Amino acid sequence: MKHFMHYKAIAFDFDYTLADSSKGIIECVNFALKALDLSPASNENIRKTIGLPLSQTFIQLAGPENKIKCKEFSALFKSRADEVMTDLTYVYPATADIIPALKSYGLEIAIISTKFRYRVIEFLTRENLLGYFDQVIGGEDVQNHKPHPEALFLALRKLNLAPSEILYVGDSLPDAMATREANIPFLAVLTGVTGQRDFAQYPSVGIIRNLYGVTDYLFQDEVTMSRNQGVGPRRTIAPKDK
Repeated sequence: MKHFMHYKAIAFDFDYTLADSSKGIIECVNFALKALDLSPASNENIRKTIGLPLSQTFIQLAGPENKIKCKEFSALFKSRADEVMTDLTYVYPATADIIPALKSYGLEIAIISTKFRYRVIEFLTRENLLGYFDQVIGGEDVQNHKPHPEALFLALRKLNLAPSEILYVGDSLPDAMATREANIPFLAVLTGVTGQRDFAQYPSVGIIRNLYGVTDYLFQDEVTMSRNQGVGPRRTIAPKDK
């Protein structure tokens, strides 16, 4: 049996899964730190925080001794992000191929992200992708962000699905932790800053190099996948010219 037969929906993280907004995040983080008279953070250290709530990002970069400034940091970040984030966010080439293909197979498609929903929608609208998504759940829709599973449970309710009926694709350990807690099948993708060894510590149905691996996984036989668990090299859909 193909894995495709098990699922009614596919959900994705946003940052480093569908798109790269690292340039925008770096700009906004250091804008906010500078406004607070704090030292700028390195690009590498900021990239490691992508996908975390802004409060955790700030504490990780500025230290717990500055915790009192979390709300001000978040407000400054949001203000700058409203100006530059969408323009500094780039869709992965695979996204524009894979999302329409998955929709054509009759699957429901969702995004579950800590990023503000309105910002994700703004980006999807720019890329002419919004119409393919049945649900977009952002950071403002829940009280507890990943690795807490609240956003995943919300998606299940909105889509009226059981945990086993949805596949979640994400690039980070908070994604892996959240799906473990929600008992949702997790497919790890290596387009972020988390490596294969790190993902190996958590339950997953597989680890793929990029989103082209989603269709590889869905249309593999269960026996084949169990023998070849791990990163798949193939692309079932040819990428568009850049």
